[in-house]
Amino acid sequence: MKRILLFILPILILVALGFTISGIMQARFTEEKLMDDLKRKAKSVDESLELSARYILINNDLKQANRLVDSFQKRERLQGCVIYDKDGQILAITERFSDLKQRERPYLKDILSSKNPRGELEKFNEYSVYSYILPVLDDDNNVLGMVEVIYDTSYMFTTLTELWRKISVTSIALILLIVLIALLIQRQIFIIPVRRLTQWFTNFQRGETDKLKPFEEKGEFGKLISEVEQVALSIRVARRTISDEAHIRLQKEDIWTEAKLKDLIHAKLGDNSLFVVSNREPYMHVFDDNLGKAVCIRPASGVVTAIHPILSACGGTWIAHGSGNFDKKFVNSKDKLGVPIEDNRYILKRVWLNKDEEQGYYYGFSNEGLWPLCHNTHTRPVFKEFDWQMYKEVNQKFADSVLEELPANSPFIFIQDYHFTLLPKMIKDKRPDAKVALFWHIPWPTPEAFMICPYQNEILEGMLGCDLIGFHVQNHCNNFLDTANRLLESRVDTEKFSVVRSGKETFIRAFPISINPNIGGRSFKVDPVRQVEKLKKEFELESEIIAVSVDRIDYTKGIVERFLAIDRFLDKYPEYKKKFIFIQLAAPSRTHIKRYHDLIGEIDELVEKINWKHIDGNWKPIIYLKKHFSQDDIQPYYRLGDICIVSSLHDGMNLVAKEYVAEKNDLSGALILSQFTGASRELTDAILVNPYSIEEFADSIKLAIQMPEEEKRRRMENMRKVITENNIYRWAANIINELVALKTI
Repeated sequence: MKRILLFILPILILVALGFTISGIMQARFTEEKLMDDLKRKAKSVDESLELSARYILINNDLKQANRLVDSFQKRERLQGCVIYDKDGQILAITERFSDLKQRERPYLKDILSSKNPRGELEKFNEYSVYSYILPVLDDDNNVLGMVEVIYDTSYMFTTLTELWRKISVTSIALILLIVLIALLIQRQIFIIPVRRLTQWFTNFQRGETDKLKPFEEKGEFGKLISEVEQVALSIRVARRTISDEAHIRLQKEDIWTEAKLKDLIHAKLGDNSLFVVSNREPYMHVFDDNLGKAVCIRPASGVVTAIHPILSACGGTWIAHGSGNFDKKFVNSKDKLGVPIEDNRYILKRVWLNKDEEQGYYYGFSNEGLWPLCHNTHTRPVFKEFDWQMYKEVNQKFADSVLEELPANSPFIFIQDYHFTLLPKMIKDKRPDAKVALFWHIPWPTPEAFMICPYQNEILEGMLGCDLIGFHVQNHCNNFLDTANRLLESRVDTEKFSVVRSGKETFIRAFPISINPNIGGRSFKVDPVRQVEKLKKEFELESEIIAVSVDRIDYTKGIVERFLAIDRFLDKYPEYKKKFIFIQLAAPSRTHIKRYHDLIGEIDELVEKINWKHIDGNWKPIIYLKKHFSQDDIQPYYRLGDICIVSSLHDGMNLVAKEYVAEKNDLSGALILSQFTGASRELTDAILVNPYSIEEFADSIKLAIQMPEEEKRRRMENMRKVITENNIYRWAANIINELVALKTI
């Protein structure tokens, strides 16, 4: 629209200006012509009355005078006549102008003395008239009196008004005609070719190669289109070549790497695009008060830690909630940007939510309802109708955002977590050809627990729109199958591990999530050894035994139980006072929710109480760092820690445990791991604990400290081997292979 205005506006301005000037000139000419005609008529009439007026004035015939002036009463334009004596006094006047008797008219004496006629426009009451006064002379050239004729001039203004109306109508019609012609020209020479090119690009991006018809445009635009066609042809050929080469390379490598996953994507998916949907975005733009400008950060999140390396390896589109306060300033017209910022590997598309949507969908239904429902941590789930309505609306908003991006041929959509239980069905209803997988990052409860949810059927229906649903461990798969079997009319196949409902089959599989195995070997902006030394100096650490934990502040993470265990450890084994330091990295989250707000206060109070209880000089047992940490901030703490404590009360996997192991490339350190985490199924060489048993927990800390170095090295080596082989690339490859192999109904 802006281009069209720029094209048409100058023409319209010139036309309007031309018509205005022309109209003014024509109106002025017409006005002058009408005035000349009026003066000529008035003079002619007045002169024709001169003889009659002379006779009346010589004979002082008032009766004849009145008869003469009354004859003008019924005329249309010549509306009045006045006869004056030689002193300028009115002898007779047309009735409609009788008010003239009371008006002072000093120019009458000038006419009598000069004996010259006078014609002027005058104001009479509320309208304008033209008055022509002619002196009446006798044979000796003496003034006998005067005769005046009065003309109505309103017809002149009516004529001019009609003239301006015609000019305006003509100019408007011409302007509309010009606009119409300009739009037709614009459409023919620009819009239609661009629309065809846009549709061509759309078909190309969606893989609809059968619709890529050749262009026949001429001129410079034709040259541009020709070059576009050549580039597109080269891309199609390159894609095919990459896919063939990827098939060959897949057979040669054993350990799953970024390159091998990329080959799998090209070999299995080909031109089909990969789309990831999550609530948390991998990069967010926020305003940094210290720097005084917006910065791009990677939020600490298990989903981000797991999915980011996959899309960095194979490309695709990540659709997520744009939650950063400066996110909108860094996207293009389609709400997209390339990430990472310094080395674009994939596309991030941000979806915007208003305050009510975020409050109801995220803080309300997702985190006050589904989150406690799925975790066995004795926190009562809260379900509100408003939150449920917002949850449905946001799921639909994400569905619309995904659908407008999908290519024509069998796209792959990988949905993350409990925020989008309704999304799979919404997508499948519109695009049944799409292959949809949902990975559930948290535990799935027993059927009895899930029955608490008042919207259980809608949630299960939405999830069963998937072709594949993944959980961390087999027990969660079993719980889901039992739930579907008990709460829905469906057929559960325990051999194939699938659920069939309304003719649609959904497969349920366990895919233990992992991390990028090269975390410990990646390049750092700052030398990690120097960072460790910096931390020791900052916290005045010398020969102490250092334990670390990294968590969001959440009641499922067992932070309170962890501090109670440390308190009990120091009570039970006082010889470790002034020799043991515990560093807790805690990122506040969901502080709008009362349970989380209360938990922060409870932890603050407990830390203060334990430190006060055991303080000895400058030594205190707990260093509590409550703020948000980036991934780069966390790595030095892993290297610093002789022990890492992961004491979740219930956790789908917990990647902190795996990240700690990955950082320990010198095979030092010990991992204390809750038996209620998914990670405990794989990292069996960790020291497994029941975080509810404070005595056992305290003893496990002593066991980690006293464990022989050789035993620590053996355990750490075994755990590093597990996460190297079962890494994030293998996790993604298993899901893609499973999804591609599915024969869905």
